[in-house]
Amino acid sequence: MVVNFADKIVVGLAGVPIMQELKLSPEQFGLLGSSFFFLFSITAIVVGFIVHRVETRWVLLALALVWAVAQFPMVGEVSFATFVICRIILGAGEGPAFSVAAHAIYKWFPDHQRTLPTAILSQGSAFGVILAVPALNWIIVNHSWHYAFAALGIVGLMWAVAWFALGKEGPLVPSPAVAAAEVRIPYARLLTSRTFIGCVLATFGAYWALSLGLTWFTTFIVQGLGFSQHQAGLVSITPWVFGACVVLFTGWLSQRLMQRGVSSRMARGVLGAAPLLVGGAIILMLPYIDSPTARIVALVVGSGLCGSIYVVCPPMIAEFAPVSQRGAAIAIYGALYTLAGIIAPWVMGSVLQHSASLLHGYIVGYAINGAVMIASGVAGLLLLWPNTERARLLRSAEPMSLGLRKPA
Repeated sequence: MVVNFADKIVVGLAGVPIMQELKLSPEQFGLLGSSFFFLFSITAIVVGFIVHRVETRWVLLALALVWAVAQFPMVGEVSFATFVICRIILGAGEGPAFSVAAHAIYKWFPDHQRTLPTAILSQGSAFGVILAVPALNWIIVNHSWHYAFAALGIVGLMWAVAWFALGKEGPLVPSPAVAAAEVRIPYARLLTSRTFIGCVLATFGAYWALSLGLTWFTTFIVQGLGFSQHQAGLVSITPWVFGACVVLFTGWLSQRLMQRGVSSRMARGVLGAAPLLVGGAIILMLPYIDSPTARIVALVVGSGLCGSIYVVCPPMIAEFAPVSQRGAAIAIYGALYTLAGIIAPWVMGSVLQHSASLLHGYIVGYAINGAVMIASGVAGLLLLWPNTERARLLRSAEPMSLGLRKPA
């Protein structure tokens, strides 16, 4: 996830020089940001089914090679069309990454111990940005944004070599006999369950904010607030530092509550959804804030609170999805909520394109973000009931055994 999110952030970090060199309008740059997600969801679903037949270590290796290769065409002179195609390919390779990694981790930890490992996995995104931004920004300022892509390609190849040498499968894999005895839930029922829909809707709002952070946050600091590229690069780290704290604290608290016998409805569902309401309300205050520094703080805190939902949703899905369907269920969940990545950057670009001033456009675009977050938080509070989901699903399960075994 460190490499994955370093790949994601580079376009947003180099947004201003990219727009200047390629002469892109805000709407075109929004399209460039959205293009990363065009195949993201499709490959996430396809690979989600593949991981039940192919070891996750080989799947992750293949994905990492795609990440690396997709970066190198940007080293030389590149057209807008070529740039978009390369981002689509990169997104296709990165779409399945989180769900495959989560499925792999759940082969090492039983259900009651999964929240904190999921939090640590999620923090690969923050650590990727925190570690990469200073180096990438230095390359962009002192050399060229083209070389920033080259650096990411090289790092991707290095990670692939390391994973090939060190990656292993976890021991919590059901035997063929156990797998055959497991109840199978029809996908139509599994994917329309209340908690699954709640996870998708809640995380959709969080990913809307994350997508804007990846594509537009640095550009907003430069164009909207008047900071230099060097200053903006340093400020761009702050949402990820705060978000990392939120995610790790949520993971620790959720797992501690679960171990003390608190229901997963409270320890996962409410704990993950409530911060979306608070974060959305903070972002909606942007039009009433005049100080550039205070605006940055509001965005950092409001967007960072979204991180709580990423920690709790995969373990909630793993509570009620049979092991043989878990990888696909988490992959489809990821494929659906990341559709926000297609919509959010384009919406912001379109708003900017038709606004009287860039600052006004950014404020309106972020207000939309806040409203989406609040709606997602409400959906999460209403729909996330993982502690009772299993019993409901069992009533429509395909009777391959007498009961649903505990998830491995």
